[in-house]
Amino acid sequence: MTAACPACVGASAGSDAMSASNVQFSLPSIHCAACIGKIERGLARVKGVVDVRVNLSLKRLSVHGPVDGAVIQSALQDLGFEAYPLDMTALETGRDTQGRALLLRVAIAGFAMMNVMLLSVAVWSGATDATRDLFHLISACIALPVVAYCGQPFFENALGALRVRRLNMDVPISLAIILATGMSLYETLQSGAHAYFDAALSLTFFLLIGRYMDHQMRSAARSAAKELTALEVHSAQRLADGNVQTVPVSELAVGDQVLVPSGARVPVDGVLMSPQALTDRSFLTGESAAQSVVAEDRVQAGEINLGMPIELRATAVGDDASLRQMAALVEVAENGRNSYTALADRAAQIYAPAVHLLALFAFIGWWVATQDPRLALNIAIAVLIITCPCALGLAVPAVSTAAISRLFSKGYLVKHATALERLAEVTHVVLDKTGTVTVPSTPDMAAFSNTQKAVIKALAQQSLHPKSRALVTALADVTPANVTHIQELSGLGVQGRFGEFSVRLGQGSWLGADFDGLGLQLAEAPPKAIDGLETLRPGVQQVLAQIDLPCEILTGDSALPAQRIAEQVSVPVTSEARPDDKLARLDALKQTGAQVLMIGDGLNDTAALAAAHASIAPASALEASRSASDIVALSEDFADVPMILRVAKATRDLSKQNFAIAAVYNCIAVPVALAGFATPLAAALAMSLSSITVLLNSQRMRSVR
Repeated sequence: MTAACPACVGASAGSDAMSASNVQFSLPSIHCAACIGKIERGLARVKGVVDVRVNLSLKRLSVHGPVDGAVIQSALQDLGFEAYPLDMTALETGRDTQGRALLLRVAIAGFAMMNVMLLSVAVWSGATDATRDLFHLISACIALPVVAYCGQPFFENALGALRVRRLNMDVPISLAIILATGMSLYETLQSGAHAYFDAALSLTFFLLIGRYMDHQMRSAARSAAKELTALEVHSAQRLADGNVQTVPVSELAVGDQVLVPSGARVPVDGVLMSPQALTDRSFLTGESAAQSVVAEDRVQAGEINLGMPIELRATAVGDDASLRQMAALVEVAENGRNSYTALADRAAQIYAPAVHLLALFAFIGWWVATQDPRLALNIAIAVLIITCPCALGLAVPAVSTAAISRLFSKGYLVKHATALERLAEVTHVVLDKTGTVTVPSTPDMAAFSNTQKAVIKALAQQSLHPKSRALVTALADVTPANVTHIQELSGLGVQGRFGEFSVRLGQGSWLGADFDGLGLQLAEAPPKAIDGLETLRPGVQQVLAQIDLPCEILTGDSALPAQRIAEQVSVPVTSEARPDDKLARLDALKQTGAQVLMIGDGLNDTAALAAAHASIAPASALEASRSASDIVALSEDFADVPMILRVAKATRDLSKQNFAIAAVYNCIAVPVALAGFATPLAAALAMSLSSITVLLNSQRMRSVR
């Protein structure tokens, strides 16, 4: 059963806000090329539409032309797609300038390295005196500007660490590059026999490759808080002196009277002034069942008005409203995740000071022993280069990139840089129910006669309730019966008269039945349950059987349907859990030492997805939830979740193996450099060999079963 879209905006509520020539929508229910074709063909017939573009990976629609956004939203709903209006300025999306800059630096460093190596071949072949000096000067002209430009990412990070009196991987990297370049320039100006510009450039080139690979993993992650902000209502209808004024939500104040049209989203927290209302607050509770409220009851920003237009008095606006508070929860949770220290960073805390001490001891020792500062500096530079953490810098990104590629081929998109490391540490699994463990399904109407189906459609089409909409869709080919005196009772159901008999469609408790869910009653006959509005997601039972970890379900749904699903999958369940309840449960698990994997899909899961040690969301999830998660399941089942955990553990193991390779390499190479048997150029070649070895070992990820 699909809940009413928590970001839907009624025509009269949002027309002013979305009348621009370019409107954007989030379309969480699209999943294939057929969806794209249906949307593009359908909207092309709408008057005023000039161009339509659907991005399947982002599940986002862009419409160009002088057309009202509310008209587009209505057309999308007629096509069978939920539409979430987005404020693109709030998302602050733009081109990946940092990634493009890194890639440009990789290209420049690689091109310069090859050219300087060609010049070095002439020197190695025996060029001497003026010829050698000329080649060294040409190499300097190439290397100096390239090192100054391409080395900026390392230099800036190193300076940032030194300002706060810390050491990180970029400090020895920067020292090695600067000293190799500076010493080479000095030797060139002194007509020295050796210059190592090629060593400095090869260092820069290999390290930039690792930095770019790491950036690519991080670039997929987006701020879920920005996504939530983009879903907010940006205009509202304010009542003043009997007149209706369409104003920006930012202009509303506490005490203002606000009109919320049918089908529109509530823009602020407030108190209901109308006699009664029917709302969908699934964005908070995860439960799609409509909520009945009466005069003086509180309503919250983000709820959907499912009934007639209502009036409310604003009690909380702006940052005090519920939707903003949820965004704040997500930001706090994301900050907690970002404080996780990556494996490579933890290694740097030990490795960086050790490298500096070795180079310092080499310089002091050889200066004292030979009284030759030039020789001592050459050996110290060789030590710095040969111990340069290039292999360490590639150790994690190389494995992670191979793992991410492997998972993507299986239909899983990894979005966060440290996601696989954290997944390997998971000890407890928490799942949402609606949309995660279960998925909407077409109701089973085989047990109903043609007359009963006709009555059901006649009653269901008079209601905006999501279950009623699902029934109308399932009975598309059925002609509705002639039911009169139809009346909808908030939170209960719909009733009317069919000939001489009363007919009712609604909750089992209202019909006097012993089942929980939707049912039909004709006259005084026993109520008949309508089954099949919700079914288990494919693969869930196999996943829970194969994961050798404690599992539980947290859901905002009511107790009976939650318990029914829990019995099918044989795991404990907590029902009627709000977003803050889910966060509290995750905090309680953390207090016991558990590392939690959260799997969810709704807005009510967003904060929990961000706060969990690791998180997974299905592709059908709301965009904000997908953004808060570490991994997005592009397929419609979770059968490969155990494989994800195995790949995560293999990623951790191979990363540690790469660290071991780097350590063994250093155990062999460092004594050679300390003994003075390695020039800076030989050190650079040895460093490159260790990096290639790490890259080859990382490819073993592809053989993990």
